[in-house]
Amino acid sequence: MQALPVLSLTIWVPILFGIAVLVIGRDANPAPARWTALAGSLLGLTVCLPLWTGFQPTAAMQFVEMRAWIAHFSVNYHLGVDGISMPFILLNSFMTLLVVIAHWEVVTDKVAQYLAAFLIMSGLINGMFASLDAIVFYVFFEAMLIPMFLIIGIWGGPNRVYAAVKFFLYTLLGSLLMLASFIYLYFLTNGSFEIADFHQVAIGEGAQKLIFLAMFMSFAVKVPMWPVHTWLPDAHVEAPTGGSVILAAITLKIGGYGFLRFNLPITPDASHFFDAFMITLSLIAVVYIGLVALIQSDMKKLIAYSSISHMGFVTLGLFIFNADGMLGAVLQMISHGFVSAAMFLCVGVLYDRVHSREIADYGGVANRMPVFAAFFVFFAMANSGLPGTSGFIGEFLVVLGTIKVSFWYAFLAATTLIFGAAYTLWMVKRVIYGAVANDHVAHLEDVGKREIVFLALLAVAVLAMGLFPKSLADVMNPSIQELLRHVAQSKL
Repeated sequence: MQALPVLSLTIWVPILFGIAVLVIGRDANPAPARWTALAGSLLGLTVCLPLWTGFQPTAAMQFVEMRAWIAHFSVNYHLGVDGISMPFILLNSFMTLLVVIAHWEVVTDKVAQYLAAFLIMSGLINGMFASLDAIVFYVFFEAMLIPMFLIIGIWGGPNRVYAAVKFFLYTLLGSLLMLASFIYLYFLTNGSFEIADFHQVAIGEGAQKLIFLAMFMSFAVKVPMWPVHTWLPDAHVEAPTGGSVILAAITLKIGGYGFLRFNLPITPDASHFFDAFMITLSLIAVVYIGLVALIQSDMKKLIAYSSISHMGFVTLGLFIFNADGMLGAVLQMISHGFVSAAMFLCVGVLYDRVHSREIADYGGVANRMPVFAAFFVFFAMANSGLPGTSGFIGEFLVVLGTIKVSFWYAFLAATTLIFGAAYTLWMVKRVIYGAVANDHVAHLEDVGKREIVFLALLAVAVLAMGLFPKSLADVMNPSIQELLRHVAQSKL
């Protein structure tokens, strides 16, 4: 047990500050709400830092907290992190701070409610990643939908209500099946909702397959995997920039994390049984969705489809069952959090000036915004998997792991390097380079100090992870090796 409840602080500090923002916020004077949100997001990131500095590179759960919650049903407020979950809490808290900075002056309607939604959602997401009790996980998992639903539905585009309802319904259906699995496992473990107990209980072959499919429905929607991906482009296009950033950088990772924490260790035999199915869906996402991204005319839609294609790499890496693939998958999730957030923020910078996301409405932006153009091109290169950026290392390891299983799987997976470069460079060429295309572009002003701050922070993160991936890999490896060892042991 830790003397300082670090994980509880990562959860409740942003939530409490979010409530404070709601209380003090006034539309007539949004400054107090903005400063309180900045303080809350900064403190929320600060209380996460001991997770990194005090973390020991072992497979054991660390920073553990446990208190009885619903004693009659053996539900405990049980928190802890390992090398897989801890980086996601840091990523989430970092992104929340950037969203607050990025929207300092952009959002002018219901400012307090908007910022409070992100702070509260940040705490709920941290709680989900830290949960070691299935019901606590489920509560945080469901509760985080509410702020995102409101962000899309209130501050989104013209079709925001349709996109928000579609997002909510897709996620809700799968999560109900996951809850049914938790209840079944509760009785199978003689009255325990501890996730560690779920990992150890003996489950029959038929039950494993049903549990796998039930949880698959929940987490596949979150990734999202083909063919349950159609909610994501709609949600991204209609969401405000901050909503798109958190959707891409954090909420998509919940699907991959769910496979790591639930499907693989609880149903290892079913995971092996369905591995070809999972690999097929992953490769369809990599290849087909990559081709779909090539024909997009809306920058947000292009980046949204790019996210689906890149997340196909994640599920591919998880279900080839070797260390390179799984490590690459987790690194890819962290990298995609940085790169996708940066891409959406860059689109947001342009949208704030021109109020259009259509590629055809731009051209020659570099002539008017050279500093912004440098950032945009850098992040585009990372999105294409340029060596030296974070976008390279995860994809490289997944391809390396995949080729040990099948040359043709690796060949199809590697096409994302071609398609990714094609659709990303196609967008860069038409938006950034060439002559100034119209009067809107001719009157653009380059990024200001506030915009440089959040773009520079992301650029440093992308470079640091690309040049020094070992520090992060060393944290993850013991937990990944332990998971692979566990999955290799049959429960039958």
